[in-house]
Amino acid sequence: MAGAKTAVDWLASVAPDPEACRREWERNPLGVALLPAGRAWDVLILPGTLGYPTLDVLTRILNRPGPVLVDFGDDRMGFFVAPGTAARWLGTGIRTAGAGTWIVVPYPGRSTREVRWLVTPDGSGTLTDAALLELAMHEAAAGLAVGEDG
Repeated sequence: MAGAKTAVDWLASVAPDPEACRREWERNPLGVALLPAGRAWDVLILPGTLGYPTLDVLTRILNRPGPVLVDFGDDRMGFFVAPGTAARWLGTGIRTAGAGTWIVVPYPGRSTREVRWLVTPDGSGTLTDAALLELAMHEAAAGLAVGEDG
């Protein structure tokens, strides 16, 4: 429970009113809050078909990647990266959430119908290095291409 509280504190710290954010999580039957990207983190949003193999690559080379969200359709995965990454990102097919954008974030450790954590934040502020994420995406894409070619 201490880890979840620390994660809640870390996530809520970016909200205009952190206490209101905590109350929203507690009272909202969907268990989600809208949080601004670009303060403590940006989010790179990959299609699920690339996101899952990318996360597999990352977990083979990292002890623990930064937080990762997925929608319940498994259509999109959001990798939390350093603030400013979205403004510099040039990759095609990858959506970004940075300064000026908001994302739906579930309460750490709880499942919702819309979005869930694949890697829950631990509250330490650990993020996935964008350069490492890009390399993992290339490796995952290459693996997918080999699989398609037989």
